[in-house]
Amino acid sequence: MSLYGMMQSGVSGMNAQANRLSTVADNIQNSSTPGYKRATTAFSSLILPTTAGSYNSGAVKTSVQYDISTSGSPEFTTSNTNLAIDGNGFFIVSDSNGSPFLTRNGSFSKDGDGNLVNSAGFTLMGYDYTGGAPAPVVNGFDGLVPVNVNSAGLTATPSTNGLFYANLNDAAAVVAAADLPSLNTATSEYSHKSSLVVYDTVGKEVLLDFYYTKTADDNWEVAVFDRAAATPGTGFPYGSGPLATQNLVFDPALNGALAAASPTSIALTVPGGAALTIDLEDMTQLNYEFTVDDADVNGNAPSAVTDVEIGADGTVYAKYENGDLKPMYQVALATVPSPDNLIPLPGNVYAQGIDSGVITTGFAGTGGFGGLISNAVEGSNVDIAQELTDMIASQRSYTANSKVFQTGSDLLDVLVNLKR
Repeated sequence: MSLYGMMQSGVSGMNAQANRLSTVADNIQNSSTPGYKRATTAFSSLILPTTAGSYNSGAVKTSVQYDISTSGSPEFTTSNTNLAIDGNGFFIVSDSNGSPFLTRNGSFSKDGDGNLVNSAGFTLMGYDYTGGAPAPVVNGFDGLVPVNVNSAGLTATPSTNGLFYANLNDAAAVVAAADLPSLNTATSEYSHKSSLVVYDTVGKEVLLDFYYTKTADDNWEVAVFDRAAATPGTGFPYGSGPLATQNLVFDPALNGALAAASPTSIALTVPGGAALTIDLEDMTQLNYEFTVDDADVNGNAPSAVTDVEIGADGTVYAKYENGDLKPMYQVALATVPSPDNLIPLPGNVYAQGIDSGVITTGFAGTGGFGGLISNAVEGSNVDIAQELTDMIASQRSYTANSKVFQTGSDLLDVLVNLKR
């Protein structure tokens, strides 16, 4: 081996260990970066052809590898827009130019425009819920939009369906046909009365009066009126006829439940509102006082968004003042067959590489995708103890290679001095 070859080998080794020390330094520096994946340095020998009487010095080939497929531990936070992936998958994010990338950095928070942006400035992407539950485009990023939590705004929802379950007293007296509430006369009589609050198209409350009147054994009339049209103090006659009427038939052999041929709902149009259907399926007629078992109706008065909640399946809900949750987006996840071969880019994001395989998109908790954890971020997968051990080993290897170079330099000095 020539002195030049000896010195070249020492320099090559020093460069290789310098690269290794650089990755160690990056790992230590990013040990607290959410979603950061540890970089490692691998070496392979570069052999040059030799002859029987001569040795050609080779070199060390360095390659940097990233442990992208190993998850970091979840670190819980106080922000419900922070997200961690429990299992496989990557968040799909975009930069300021709209270019899509993959990342495990889920430290999302709301920017000035209401978009969810992580600590590196990348915007979270998802599917809009406006047209109903979305379906992912499994082989591309088509249909993805920035997740904007300001898009919900003030909202009012008209009532369209509800339920009213009660027991009607079997011992109630039969009301004469001429005095039924459905005729809306001053002499109208009824067996039981209750009311429901519903909402019109602008979120205004509308009070509906429900009259239950026994017309014959096991037969009852249900009549619904708009309270706003009632005669003050007496109710009847209302300023307008009933919004709807229905005749219910009960079967004593079914423990007082509705007979098989009986209607099970009543439909009407809310004044100033939408078509409304009230489910009456669980009404009963037993020898017991009038008792309301359950009553509910959808819709709401105008309400502002107070918070955002994200489910384990990635659905982003707007939480309103009245406690209602409205789905706005569903966060998309992506995966590749070989995550460790993704191309790392600045900002702790990844791009598809030739060896990583094709990107597949989907939703959390489906297929091979993991679930989402809100109020948490994924920590880096850096082990500080391992990095310090690698740093010491690299430092010693660097020193040893520098000794080889120094020895070659000293021998070269001796050779030069022999000529003198």
